[in-house]
Amino acid sequence: MAYAVVHFFPGGTKEQYEASIAAVHPRRDRLPQGQIHHAAGASAGGWTVIAIHESRESWERFRDGVLMPRLRQGVKGGFAAAPQETVFEVHNLQP
Repeated sequence: MAYAVVHFFPGGTKEQYEASIAAVHPRRDRLPQGQIHHAAGASAGGWTVIAIHESRESWERFRDGVLMPRLRQGVKGGFAAAPQETVFEVHNLQP
């Protein structure tokens, strides 16, 4: 079952997003393995990132194997603090 991850970065900016995404999605023309959708944009009070993965396990592999290790190294100009996170199993996903 598809799994959604929503990250909200209070006070986050487009510039911080661009620096952060470059560190965890080095190829902008394709998504990391297991990720099937990615959307991001300015939202009330900050920046929101939405990622849809093939499964919860796919998300956890990306989080533990790519996202967290790269963020722990530090991303110059990236988001300064951890996001507020919401996750859920996707009931309906349309193209």
